[in-house]
Amino acid sequence: MFQGAVALSLDAKGRLAIPARHRDALVPDGAPLVVTAHPHQCLLVYPKSAWDPIREKVSSLPGLDQQTAALKRLFVGYAQEEELDAAGRVLIAPSSRQWAGLDKQVWLVGQGTHFELWSDAGWQKQQEAMLALASAALPAAFESLAL
Repeated sequence: MFQGAVALSLDAKGRLAIPARHRDALVPDGAPLVVTAHPHQCLLVYPKSAWDPIREKVSSLPGLDQQTAALKRLFVGYAQEEELDAAGRVLIAPSSRQWAGLDKQVWLVGQGTHFELWSDAGWQKQQEAMLALASAALPAAFESLAL
């Protein structure tokens, strides 16, 4: 279970040090992890075992619809299998860094089965959007949630 938000830094080569507490779950037995793009201009970071069924579902969708084809290109086309190096770092491909606008400061945000990887500016915009939701009506799925 991946949860929490942590500010991290990319090094000069575009590598991200995965926090030690998440490494075993993210890359069990040294398996690769998968980094792909999301339409909200962040990246998704999955254990390969969690990504594979998603990739299969996305790949099986019909490609003649323009929106479906575009999303397939985004999710599957940007997907990169990466391995952690000996220092627990993962390389974020230049094309993926460009898509998400990643610079030195980034945010790794847990989403249960995976992480989102945000630029600092992108994460700040998300926080502003979350604050704006505080005065809005709750989505139906959240109405019965007790915290």
